[in-house]
Amino acid sequence: MTEIDPALRLLEAILFASDEPMTLTVLQNQLGEAADVPTLLVALQKHYEGRGIHLVETGGVWSFRTDPALAPLMKITRQARRKLPKAASEVLAIIAYHQPVTRAEIESVRGVETSKGTLDILLELGWIRPGKRRETPGRPLTWKTTPEFLSHFNLEALKDLPGMEDLKAAGLLDARPILATMSAEGGEASDPDDAEFANWVDEEVV
Repeated sequence: MTEIDPALRLLEAILFASDEPMTLTVLQNQLGEAADVPTLLVALQKHYEGRGIHLVETGGVWSFRTDPALAPLMKITRQARRKLPKAASEVLAIIAYHQPVTRAEIESVRGVETSKGTLDILLELGWIRPGKRRETPGRPLTWKTTPEFLSHFNLEALKDLPGMEDLKAAGLLDARPILATMSAEGGEASDPDDAEFANWVDEEVV
């Protein structure tokens, strides 16, 4: 495999990440004087020829655009962003840190009854799913998070959930002593501050 020019990779990443078209001057400043940005732009254009997206220059600015020929085949769906209800964010935090966990255990941690509607919200978002039933009287259903939960919050694994230091750095913890340690086995947390994590969830969802 031919090694790709690091400057070309950086240019591609900058254009891809930008939410608006970029001028040649801005791109040159981003890549530095040593980079031949015009030549790199032409090379990038050729690389994307015949693909679903094109690199185009309009009015002196550069941006990635979808191939106009594909317009009739594309359907854009926009989902309104909404703030996750406090009860739902608390329940999600408890499931994330204590999974697999039953509804009764969730209610024990929160100290209040958990409505079916709260779980329905998280199910609709695709962030939780039913787990195995507990081998206890009544065989209650347990709940756990999904890969979609990890993807939405940009987590590779449950062990990457924010711990005490992360939440403190984000300004979500006060000076109260809080025990929030991560288990070495399975990446689950013990005794996390679920309410504070719920605030973190709200910030990510909004």
